[in-house]
Amino acid sequence: MNFYIVDDDKSVTMILHRIIDKNMNNNVVGISTDAKKALSEIMLLDVDIVLVDLLMPHISGIDLIKKLKASKSSLKFIMISQVRDNDLREQAYEAGIEFFIDKPINMIEVKTVVEKVTQNIQMERKLSSIQSLIGGNAQAAPVDDGHKQKEKVRSILTYLGISSEKGASDIMSLCQIMTTKKLSFSEVNLEDEYNINEQERKVLLQRIRRSVKTGLTNLANISIDNLGDEIVVEYSNMLYEYRNVRNEMQFLEGNRSTGGKVSLQKFFDGLVEESKN
Repeated sequence: MNFYIVDDDKSVTMILHRIIDKNMNNNVVGISTDAKKALSEIMLLDVDIVLVDLLMPHISGIDLIKKLKASKSSLKFIMISQVRDNDLREQAYEAGIEFFIDKPINMIEVKTVVEKVTQNIQMERKLSSIQSLIGGNAQAAPVDDGHKQKEKVRSILTYLGISSEKGASDIMSLCQIMTTKKLSFSEVNLEDEYNINEQERKVLLQRIRRSVKTGLTNLANISIDNLGDEIVVEYSNMLYEYRNVRNEMQFLEGNRSTGGKVSLQKFFDGLVEESKN
């Protein structure tokens, strides 16, 4: 895959370049600290994936994406940012990014996100090739369905208040693997899927678990204010089991010494199921 990196911080571009280059199948075809220069260069180069900073002088990362998408719709974008503003992040997703990478740069997170976006491109190309061979639109529906499920997962994470958490991109990525390969959470081999070792797997799961726990706390707070709300009840049952949300509510209200527990298997299997609706 061909990558282009845009960030006004040279140290960030160096780190990203070094991580991406560790995979022999990757090629960084351009780096720029200036968005205007990047815009003109990317238009001329053969680029598959652009890593772009959110906040840059002259042209913001979101505006750069919009300009590039208008002319090169097949480009995939990964946004880099230390900003945790939910509205800005939603704007970035609407502009067409695939994932966020938070600053300071985490090597495992970069590897995971880059490999996932690369896999998505390869899958799209295979489906496109199959479609052209059979000469019809028979394969169009699964691609569309996959996009709808991805957007539904993102909307649920936003509802839970964790779309800006560090583990959000990992959750999105893992749901896509489960959906594409029709696997339950327990059937996913993280080491093979992400090409990581046992220690990296533990770090990945810890990051995910923290985000899922934050989601439980946020859902419990929503439930306190909206007791009996249908969506709250549905997500409580599907993602956490209602008793855990109730225990978290009691903990937040000072009526219990411990909060609710999270099961990653329950959360992911429920999240993938919910995304189909």
